[in-house]
Amino acid sequence: MELFRRNRKRKKTALEDWIEALIVAAIFATLIKGFLIQTYLVPTGSMENTIMIGDFLFANRLTYGIKVPLTDKIITQWEKPRRGEIVIFKYPYANKLFVKRCVGLPGDTIEIIDKELYVNHKKMIESYARHVDAAIYPNIELDSSLIQGYWVNREFMFTGLAIRDNFGPVVVPEDQYFMLGDNRDNSDDSRFWGPLKNKYIVGTPLFIWFSWDNRVPLYQIWKKVRFNRLLRSPR
Repeated sequence: MELFRRNRKRKKTALEDWIEALIVAAIFATLIKGFLIQTYLVPTGSMENTIMIGDFLFANRLTYGIKVPLTDKIITQWEKPRRGEIVIFKYPYANKLFVKRCVGLPGDTIEIIDKELYVNHKKMIESYARHVDAAIYPNIELDSSLIQGYWVNREFMFTGLAIRDNFGPVVVPEDQYFMLGDNRDNSDDSRFWGPLKNKYIVGTPLFIWFSWDNRVPLYQIWKKVRFNRLLRSPR
């Protein structure tokens, strides 16, 4: 009888139950974030008015394929970005996410003439594109044979506004994409830091689950929440 009592399984304490539940929850949260859905707070106005500063997005990480969690290594890919699609991706030069519109696919010729986008020498009709600055910066004086190399090597990152309104032409390299913000006069995008490699793509926005206007004071909290944007799917 005494031996039976000693061999009985010890009952777990409430603290041990709580720690076990916390570990399981953390594992599931990591798997969900790594494979399925990720939340993203929009910090800049580069996609206005399609996506606003203070929009909280659910990102679908399964739109294009599956990656090893916390890495850029692709396990399998069943789709690739399409022209005109809004894409969430890892910025190549810092550990943060960007959201932009894919305007150029591998092999596309991209050119911007006086703020107007041309893809494969055809002017694009973009109802979502926004221009808030009437000024048009002329093209930089650079031999056309050098533009592609400068762009691919990210040397335009240091030219500031010089290429904002007149850019290219360049050809998007294989397995890479050209990303532009809808707010064309105020967007840090592929014009400046070059083509985006496929491995950096995270997914697409599902919907806006919350939206917060940081310009409204906190004592007017009922005005800070943009109720008209809740559950909206950016397109």
